[in-house]
Amino acid sequence: MRVLALVDPSAGGPLEQLLHQLLPALQTPAGALAFIPLYAIWVTLLLPGVWASMLAGALYGTLWGSVLVFVGACLGAEAAFLLGRTLLRDWTRRRLAAVPKLQAVEQAVSREGLKLVLLTRLSPAFPFSLLNLAYGLSEVSLRDYTIGLIGILPGTILFCGLGALAGDVARFGAVLSGEADAGTWALRLTGVLATVAVVWVVGRSAQRALQGVTSSSESLSSPSVRSDGSFD
Repeated sequence: MRVLALVDPSAGGPLEQLLHQLLPALQTPAGALAFIPLYAIWVTLLLPGVWASMLAGALYGTLWGSVLVFVGACLGAEAAFLLGRTLLRDWTRRRLAAVPKLQAVEQAVSREGLKLVLLTRLSPAFPFSLLNLAYGLSEVSLRDYTIGLIGILPGTILFCGLGALAGDVARFGAVLSGEADAGTWALRLTGVLATVAVVWVVGRSAQRALQGVTSSSESLSSPSVRSDGSFD
């Protein structure tokens, strides 16, 4: 199992030993199914999903890792959204008070709806977990919020691809010695680099579009002054 090569049980640490025992169980079909709710809980608790996504890539490969992470992330995002809209509404408002960028999104999304949800999901400038809570405070519909989760796919594939590549890096010595297929390893590396390029291009495009959306939203929310000094 290539992932076990990343964990050295002889290191003696409790975390290393725990991972060495847990990883084989996660690599079974039942473990793959269990990974989905585990990832959903991880997202609901506002923990960063990057490392969990890379672990999925190392465990299941880029394709199946991306599928499992996407399903788990969607479930966790829905839970965080509903909690932010109901039970944790006051706590969420206090938490976001320190993040003006997310407060601006909360205000603008009521006018832009699905378009803004999708753009913020595509842009790497917005933290996934806190964004779920911000949308819970907004007036965006659950339907638009759910459809907008499609925007996390490029990042999901990227981090799962990096995790899968990390598993291959653990076997790089075998590649150099001729014991493994260097062509396959190089092909996976090329795929990851191509994904990085796509995510970068999409992220920049989304960021430019977001700047236009927020600028127009600010102009709409700001009162205009007539020549006689009164406001519209």
